[in-house]
Amino acid sequence: MTDRRARLVQSAALASSASAVLLLGLKAWAAWATGSVSMLGSLADTALDLFASLLTLFAVGLASQPADDDHKFGHGKAEAIAALMQTLLIVGSAAVIMWRAILAMGQTELPRAPQVGIGVSVAAIALTMALIAWQRHVVKQTGSIAIATDSLHYQSDLLLNLTVIAALVLDIYLGIHGADAVLGIIISLWIAWSALTSAREAIDMLMDREWPPEKSARLAAIALAVPGVESVHNLRTRSSGVTDFIQFHIWLDPLLTVQVAHDIVDSVEAQLHSVFADAEFFIHIDPRGHIDPLPPKSFERG
Repeated sequence: MTDRRARLVQSAALASSASAVLLLGLKAWAAWATGSVSMLGSLADTALDLFASLLTLFAVGLASQPADDDHKFGHGKAEAIAALMQTLLIVGSAAVIMWRAILAMGQTELPRAPQVGIGVSVAAIALTMALIAWQRHVVKQTGSIAIATDSLHYQSDLLLNLTVIAALVLDIYLGIHGADAVLGIIISLWIAWSALTSAREAIDMLMDREWPPEKSARLAAIALAVPGVESVHNLRTRSSGVTDFIQFHIWLDPLLTVQVAHDIVDSVEAQLHSVFADAEFFIHIDPRGHIDPLPPKSFERG
């Protein structure tokens, strides 16, 4: 991980944590002032946002550490672990919000001081939009899965804050009683769905999911374009943070000297690094025609 990437990722994690602290204070005041179940749900979500953001801050710091004797493939998967833990926290917050909303459905007491809840929600929307804009910039520059997941649940916060405003307007100003509780349930379902959707990428990384076929085929085509390479087979890929680890076998003329074969492998690595800059390659040489037991899909020259 480059120093620039580490700085960008950590800046996004710090911005997320600072925003969550500020929003937590504002929403705690608004929840006390209004008694709104929607605002209470928004407060619970922000409390978990803060915990998740602190977790992300720790994870990206760990992921930025270089490889060591105990972790020779680096620490990149710390981001995926943090993203998955965030998902569990978000689902938990959704369950709490739904339970509170269900309890509130039979109550007749209306929320109080709607102007406080609406004002805080508008401020939260403005702050969250600024944070998301920075997170998107960082994800575009770094590909951080932890920041991407953190950004996803802040994006859901935009809808959550809009729903709080709608609940207060419908319940108090338009007299549609129960809207606050119903929209609280909708908020919880939306949060849970967003969390489960964002978990998929983290699980794929932790389970060493293979590249999509078209990306593997592109890699094989680059390797096969190097003179002397006759086949690419036993291709395996996995990711850890932003680093991809790729291993494969190539067929070479069995009469080549070790030096010439080594030079061909160097050429293959140089060509691949020009396209897959953040990848590490492990290339095994086979004499032409050698077949390993149960070989995976192979790619051969024209």
